[in-house]
Amino acid sequence: MADKNVLILNNKQVQQRIDRMAYQIWEDNLTEKELVMAGIADCGYVLAQRVTQVLEKISGIRVILMKIELDKDSTHLKAKTDIDIEQCANKVVVLADDVLNSGRTLAYGLGVFLDIPLKKLRTMVMVDRSHRVFPVTTDFTGIALATVLKEHVDVSLGTKTGKDFVSLR
Repeated sequence: MADKNVLILNNKQVQQRIDRMAYQIWEDNLTEKELVMAGIADCGYVLAQRVTQVLEKISGIRVILMKIELDKDSTHLKAKTDIDIEQCANKVVVLADDVLNSGRTLAYGLGVFLDIPLKKLRTMVMVDRSHRVFPVTTDFTGIALATVLKEHVDVSLGTKTGKDFVSLR
């Protein structure tokens, strides 16, 4: 059987999902003046940037953008952030990644904030594949896909191809 790419979301549909998630985040934080959008490098950070652009345009919320770099192969949490983690204290944090598969990456991302007092911590992904091994869930989801483990989901947010798309192969 030949490898086939099946387009799930095109450029316009990806932008619609980004817009919708920005509105959902705003609705969840109507009284907030500021929040932290923490994106897991690389694609989760790009998603965080894109949602931040929309959120700042539609709301009066000031967004602090944070990049989290994780060692996903480590058996314990190894993470670096591009801003001081203390800047998140007593704020709402939205943790973003491109695809939720097993939940390992989001679980590690959540671990970054365990020692910081937060107002609340939310999660956002473009694609939820529902193959969780770790007990994580998403608060804001672009699309939920029923897939088999052999399939691969590609999320492009314009960084490599110049176009946004979600495909399945």
